[in-house]
Amino acid sequence: MPTPDGKGYLLLVEDEHNLARYLQLELENEGFSADIEYDGLSGLEKALTIEYDLILLDVMLPELSGIELCRRIRETKDVPIIMITARGEVPDIVTGLDSGANDYLAKPFAIEELFARIRALLRQRETKATQEIVVGRLRIQPNARRVFLDEEEIMLTPREFDLLYYLVQNKEQAVSREQILTAVWGFDFMGNTNIVDVYIRYLRNKIETDPSVKLIHTVRGIGYTLRD
Repeated sequence: MPTPDGKGYLLLVEDEHNLARYLQLELENEGFSADIEYDGLSGLEKALTIEYDLILLDVMLPELSGIELCRRIRETKDVPIIMITARGEVPDIVTGLDSGANDYLAKPFAIEELFARIRALLRQRETKATQEIVVGRLRIQPNARRVFLDEEEIMLTPREFDLLYYLVQNKEQAVSREQILTAVWGFDFMGNTNIVDVYIRYLRNKIETDPSVKLIHTVRGIGYTLRD
């Protein structure tokens, strides 16, 4: 689904229909585009299938709580998330942020404050999108999910990119196959750890075109590490 024109494409997951409609109208008046879902499961489906610029998420939702919804989104996406809730106590704020939310706004709130927080997170996202990670001859653009070897773009599958990015994030550290499985394939993956070796081989074939330059190193008895 193409991203609508405007300042940003947002998902609002809020079970209070009147509040949800009010926020949608205010967001649209401000120049944003916004979809609404009224329960956690529908919100999860939308969040995982559509590339939103930001998600506004209530904590108290039917079907799936906002906290669990945030955690599941975070397993595969780094989209900015603002949690909106009637709860403003410190433990609730900590739980929301620990689940992966970028910001937290307690009801009632001024709509101008919400706009300010949205703009701040979108600016951060835009800044991150322009940043590159350089490892040897590789240039990695995390938000764009693009990888270049010198000036030539390398076409990686989503899983290959996730594997490379995890190794880059843990550069110079030895990570086990089990750690890689959890981070890249997810906690619920029930397959054999040999799948890691298979994808490491795929990745090496694409990024180590010069036999004299190795980036991914095998750590005997443990797993793998990435070094310049």
